[in-house]
Amino acid sequence: MSEKPLAMRDALLGRIWRAMADNHKIFFTCADFGSPVLDKIRSDFPDRFVNVGIAEQNLINVSAGLALEGYTVFAYAIAPFITMRCYEQIRVNLALLSEVRPMNVNLIGVGAGYSYVVSGPTHQCYEDITLMRALPNFQVLSPADHVTAASLFDRCISKMGSKYLRLDAQVLPALYQESLPDLETGFHIHRTGKTVCFVATGFMLHTALKVADNLEALGLSVGVIDLFDLSTFSAERLHQALASFSGIVTLEEGFRGRGGMDAMMFEFISRRCINARMLNIGVEGAYRFELGNRTELHEQVGIGPEIVQQQVTSFLQSLSN
Repeated sequence: MSEKPLAMRDALLGRIWRAMADNHKIFFTCADFGSPVLDKIRSDFPDRFVNVGIAEQNLINVSAGLALEGYTVFAYAIAPFITMRCYEQIRVNLALLSEVRPMNVNLIGVGAGYSYVVSGPTHQCYEDITLMRALPNFQVLSPADHVTAASLFDRCISKMGSKYLRLDAQVLPALYQESLPDLETGFHIHRTGKTVCFVATGFMLHTALKVADNLEALGLSVGVIDLFDLSTFSAERLHQALASFSGIVTLEEGFRGRGGMDAMMFEFISRRCINARMLNIGVEGAYRFELGNRTELHEQVGIGPEIVQQQVTSFLQSLSN
């Protein structure tokens, strides 16, 4: 039986709502941001639900205080607002304080990349991977479908510390139909391939698989890895997965060359002495105000399937020269 597509936030919030009935140490905070599942949390657990209003800085302050009292806290807001609007509070009250006090705060940011496609650059989020990975004592989790998003609840409950879950706002196809991703490994190998391997996160995994299908039809087999844990993945296992490839292509729905996933992979490959060339695919470093569907916008900024396939084809040719 195939998994029915579901919004990431509904899948995760559903897990939280069901768990709150038995786990009285779970507390939910939000910054005037809703969903049908959130209404059930508010209705069924009013003593463990706080809406601080449009005040993300206070959202972090309240969440940190509750965590210091022993609660496992889930804080919920739109992705650019729960990261950039309150960055100093995150740095001081979560990243810094968690180094000396045990706490468990899970920031749920909805609207990764271009997923709020018609809202423009104020509500779209291209910088969050860079910003949140820059903080010590923070885990950055970037699922590609609702199955992974829901399974990350187990990570949030079982692992102490501060976490940022960057969720897509759109309903995306389920990529994990047969089994769940391995949370301990932090990545999943979708295809083994030859010569070149795609390492993608979030929505860009869908693009990577689409391009891989197109290349397969042309007789070119490429590997595809879903790197959903951008902080605590198994370095040894990822090394093993990439060691046989002569080329690695990173794909992220964030700014390219500005300290995001591409910088992380450069660091990883360098330190692990992996002998492979890299091609980094990400958003061109500029804000855009054009309206359109996600596919159109992605092609304009350099991360759509057509332009990605062109770049990868040229990359493959350069590897054979």
